[in-house]
Amino acid sequence: MSTRNAKRIAWLSVVALGSALTVAARQEPPAFTAQQEARLQIREVMEGLYVIPGFDGSQSGGNVAVRVTDEGVIIVDDKFPYSFDFITEQVASVTDQPIRYVLNTHHHGDHAGSNADFMQVAEVIAHANARENIIRNGLTGPPRVVFSERTSVFLGDAEVRMHHFGRGHTDGDAVVYFPDLRAVHTGDLFIYGERLDGSTLAPFWDVANGGSPLDWPATLSGLLTLDFDVVIPGHGPILTKGDVREFRAKLEAVIERVQRAIRDGATRDDIAQRVDVSDLDWPLAAARIRDVFDEVVAAR
Repeated sequence: MSTRNAKRIAWLSVVALGSALTVAARQEPPAFTAQQEARLQIREVMEGLYVIPGFDGSQSGGNVAVRVTDEGVIIVDDKFPYSFDFITEQVASVTDQPIRYVLNTHHHGDHAGSNADFMQVAEVIAHANARENIIRNGLTGPPRVVFSERTSVFLGDAEVRMHHFGRGHTDGDAVVYFPDLRAVHTGDLFIYGERLDGSTLAPFWDVANGGSPLDWPATLSGLLTLDFDVVIPGHGPILTKGDVREFRAKLEAVIERVQRAIRDGATRDDIAQRVDVSDLDWPLAAARIRDVFDEVVAAR
């Protein structure tokens, strides 16, 4: 047996033990077609950086970034409560190094669902508000380590930074920055494309957990001050800094149209009918438009 295979077997044994000790409630993963399974396999973004793809919050979860160093692995997000084995097996297919850190972009169960499992074998880090949201919503795996504005993890030859630029999707959104690779993972502050079922993604401001459509563009402006070219969104394909700018402009368009409709006499009851966003290719539910209305009126 090769040294590489021996190390991999040893690591998977640790993985199995961690999985057996989980305190997270188990759910059955969805059944995927062969084509869908192929789309969800780990792939290289660039040397030292991989992604385990995620296209939606119901079936495939969020994108998991995998930063490989010679002293271990840092991953960003960990999908669903049942995803621990899948993620660790995917990582083991590209490196013998163990996962040492898990960085949460926010608290939602399609991004932080396997925290409880990973806390058996790694350190999980999140924004302080994300931890509070996990606890308040009765989710498992509140991180033991949190930050407020910025923190860094140093492992091997890599530094990975976490930034909180403000509210948007939630009040605990973290941007994860790989400065040496000029790459970021945005969490759901930026999403793009279609779900596995072919339906189109649209941004979701989770106002119950501190999300803010009005603050979101400024939060993205903070993200855009970083020096990067490559973007791993919360869901969707690998994109660019220009795509983030376009996403911000579309958010600003939604806000401006709601503000204009209010000036023209729109009420909460009819605001969704009076604001047309069809040209933005975002199927925003009427409730999302009413959220914007509520925040605009409250800000007056």
